[in-house]
Amino acid sequence: MRYIEFEKIAKEVESLYTAACHELPDDVLAAIKAAARRESNPTATKILQQLIENANLAADQRIPLCQDTGLAVVFAEQGVETGVKPPADQSQATLIDAINAGVAAGCEKGFLRKSVVADPLNARKNTGSNTPAVIHHQIVPGDKMKLTVMAKGGGCENKSQFRMFKPTTEKEEIMAWVVDVVRTAGADACPPFIVGVGIGGNFELSCLLSKKALLRSLDEPNSHEFYAAVETDLLSQINALGLGPQGLGGDTTALAVMIETAPCHIASLPVAVNIECHSHRHKSMVL
Repeated sequence: MRYIEFEKIAKEVESLYTAACHELPDDVLAAIKAAARRESNPTATKILQQLIENANLAADQRIPLCQDTGLAVVFAEQGVETGVKPPADQSQATLIDAINAGVAAGCEKGFLRKSVVADPLNARKNTGSNTPAVIHHQIVPGDKMKLTVMAKGGGCENKSQFRMFKPTTEKEEIMAWVVDVVRTAGADACPPFIVGVGIGGNFELSCLLSKKALLRSLDEPNSHEFYAAVETDLLSQINALGLGPQGLGGDTTALAVMIETAPCHIASLPVAVNIECHSHRHKSMVL
């Protein structure tokens, strides 16, 4: 059994969270640059160039890409042969505690906005640390631990949707619904978007799949030929909406559509769409 110190995990999460908020991933920046070269609308081209400038300034000056530094969403893949060594004075501390400690430290040291309220409906008092993070924990083979931290902004998350279709629903109807979700998201969700789509599983798994889809590289299509073609068709239909960067018109409403799937019940066909804004912030590392 291999043990990883609590403090090391917390420190890595802190680093990942701050880096994600300051550094736009290479694939996202490359996609925005490519869109700027293709764009036929002068206003849209100018906005895309401003997004590129913003990304460069954020990385150089270590300031957040966006004032909404997001809810921390953490995917932790823990090898079955890997354990967490807690501090001597916190013998019951867990991986979850280490992740939240890292998020809180990153939020404080990186001067990131604190955006979490403890009670969703009643007092809505800010926790003051941007914790608790939303943590998805999975046990996998091996003796390594992979941590992925996503800073998910509220504006785009608010426009995400779920729908349970009849199992006999045709592909075209599902695609039309996905396009309509993007249309209704509009300028409020800060396009150009990255659109994650989860198909299958059940109610909660389809939503998780739609978020996990966002972690794929933008230049990595679905490994299944059928779904790769659906991704391409959806991107074309979404960009044909003409919504454009920041909703001011243009050819670039989305940079990519990514689909993830899972087996589902014979009576079900769950589909979820997770809208992500152009400030698509996530970082990963392996311990």
